[in-house]
Amino acid sequence: MKKKHQISFLLSLLLLSATGLAAQDGGQLIGQVVDDTAEPIVAANVYWLGTNIHTSSGEKGEFAIEHLGAHHRLVVSCAGFVADTIDISHDTKQRRIMLQSIVMDHVEVIGFRKGRSKLRLSIENREQISEGELIRAACCNLGESFTTNPSVDVSTTDAATGTKQIKLLGLSGKYVQMQTENIPGFRGISAPYSLGYIPGAWIQSIQVSKGAASVKNGFESMTGQINVEYKKPNVDRYFEGNAYLDQGLRAELNLAGNYQFGDRWSTALLAHVEDRSMAHDANHDTFVDMPMMRQYNVMNRWTYRSARNIIQSGFLYLYENRRAGQYGHHTEALATPYLIGIKTHRGEAFVKAAHILDPDRGSSIALIVDGSKQQLDAGYGHKVFEMGQDNLYTSLLFETQPNEQHALSTGLSWQYDHYDGQHRLEQTALGPLTTNRYNESVPGAYFQYTYTPVPQLAVLGGIRADHSNLHGTFVTPRFHIRYNPSSAVSLRLSAGKGYRTHGILVENNHLLASGREIVIHEGADKLQEASWNYGISVGLDIPVGGSKKVELNAEYYYTDFDKRVVIDMDSHPHELHFYGMAGSSYSHTFQIDASYTLLRGLDLMAAFRLSDVRNTIGGRLRSEPLTSRYKALLTASYKTPLRLWQGDVTFSLNGSGRMPDPYTLTNGASSWDSSYGTYPLVSAQITRFFPKWSAYVGGENLTNYRQPNPIVNAQDPWSKAFDSTMVWGPTDGIMVYTGIRFNLFD
Repeated sequence: MKKKHQISFLLSLLLLSATGLAAQDGGQLIGQVVDDTAEPIVAANVYWLGTNIHTSSGEKGEFAIEHLGAHHRLVVSCAGFVADTIDISHDTKQRRIMLQSIVMDHVEVIGFRKGRSKLRLSIENREQISEGELIRAACCNLGESFTTNPSVDVSTTDAATGTKQIKLLGLSGKYVQMQTENIPGFRGISAPYSLGYIPGAWIQSIQVSKGAASVKNGFESMTGQINVEYKKPNVDRYFEGNAYLDQGLRAELNLAGNYQFGDRWSTALLAHVEDRSMAHDANHDTFVDMPMMRQYNVMNRWTYRSARNIIQSGFLYLYENRRAGQYGHHTEALATPYLIGIKTHRGEAFVKAAHILDPDRGSSIALIVDGSKQQLDAGYGHKVFEMGQDNLYTSLLFETQPNEQHALSTGLSWQYDHYDGQHRLEQTALGPLTTNRYNESVPGAYFQYTYTPVPQLAVLGGIRADHSNLHGTFVTPRFHIRYNPSSAVSLRLSAGKGYRTHGILVENNHLLASGREIVIHEGADKLQEASWNYGISVGLDIPVGGSKKVELNAEYYYTDFDKRVVIDMDSHPHELHFYGMAGSSYSHTFQIDASYTLLRGLDLMAAFRLSDVRNTIGGRLRSEPLTSRYKALLTASYKTPLRLWQGDVTFSLNGSGRMPDPYTLTNGASSWDSSYGTYPLVSAQITRFFPKWSAYVGGENLTNYRQPNPIVNAQDPWSKAFDSTMVWGPTDGIMVYTGIRFNLFD
């Protein structure tokens, strides 16, 4: 508690300092950049003519730039729009700027907008990943969209099933609130495999928010939010596709197209087919290195727009069949091969309706309804996990901004989950099945207020109250400050609480692939986890000769758990214990990254992250196992003039970490090392662009580095000594791929 009071005192002191500084400096021009239909333009360039003082517009087209008396001609430009130069008088404090779209025949308009950008004017510490960043790597699904991202890690958690998870602020992805178009999703039984449920070709952009996020979208954000925006129907006409093939004969085909019916209605259809049918076992341990898989995924969505009403609706369906274990010609002699089969059927439908009450005040009311139904049938040898999940999410929101200083948002929500299934935890073919049936209903309400006394300072406070039929009533407070003393400097502070219900088997059923015995202690299953998160971040634009600049970001986040489910892999080498935390559990994360355009078309980014993640395991405060202490990342992207060619290279150095406690074998040797070392990863891709299509070829893990023997005791998978969860590095070697992309209306 003393530590929390110290942090609260520090936040208060910084707030008072920021407020005092803001009151002394009012020399900023704030505004918004929109197109000729009044839609916001993101990432427009804004600068004073003849200076290197510049900025870019945010996700709502908003910008703020230092207003110097000696300069009065403001230049605003963006690819695809006619640039404009506006005379700004010294006493002008606000300005809305409209850019005209370029309409030309037989001319290709080419821009060099960065694919990854920090949203300087966002109150939250948020970065946006656009399509330009996603095409820098294979990006076959959401899990592969973060290859070039310094903040989000994606790693394999189980070598037998190929299950992957993300990590943010040093902690597992279960503590990140996953959203699609600001609708919470992919929870419960979908969590272990959800990174493969969103095709990369469907993604328009990804927003990554670190720390305590807005209470508007719920209480489950503990280390941050990741929001995925799908391709929209109500944009310029497109019919595009992507075909992909790698050396493991993983083949994918994506198609997406839209059509507009008059001025108000539009629709889009997105389809994805993926197949990997060949068994590969490069290390000859009889287990396939990557699961064989077939997936079909389709989405249809509609949009209606009028002067004051917007309605979006759609549905999607996914079928996936994963097969892993002992497959291939070298396993024919096995009397009883260890086989894994995971089948998924998932359907989802949503409606979002918004009505603008007062355009001048930004007043609107919106209703969101999303329902999903998923059935997961998994067999891990003789272990069984069969579970259905029905989810319903609804939210009613009201927002208004009476003036530039005040903005309000309030609403009601309801999150409902129903689980119905059965499981067998023993590796026995004729063992009994245990029924697992329960539901959680969580109605809630929130209120959020944003105060902007001067353009340089914004303060956001939010609070929500929810009531769970499993855990009773709980309150979620969150707080943010953003201070911009100039257009080149931004400072953010955040603090807030988060909660989540941990369904042990529901969220961790992939761990049944291991031979370890599952031991769930009393009170651990469906425990409500709770944590506080505190963060500070600084962004600087440092001029480096002429109009060039280095974009530097530094941040520190501290996550402190009040309640947590401990996954104990140390107490017994052949058992996996789940119990409620009795002691401390926390994460410290420091990151610094810098971006620089060295030459026209050549963008560089370097980042370094240091993490200290500790948990009380078996009564001792220890480093969390299988968690790297640091990571260094270097990326380079070069586009030739007229963007005929693009080359991308990513180098990462992944730091060492602790392994779960080993045990001694009968021959006196250790079952595995007590720690693992640092290892490098390199990926590269070259793309050739043509007027309506492009071709690319690339490679991942070009150093061919792989973890030796990621599966422990693979020769006897029916024993408790069999363990596929000791994964800290790549489980497969170099992977070369090729593909084509096209857009007939580009």
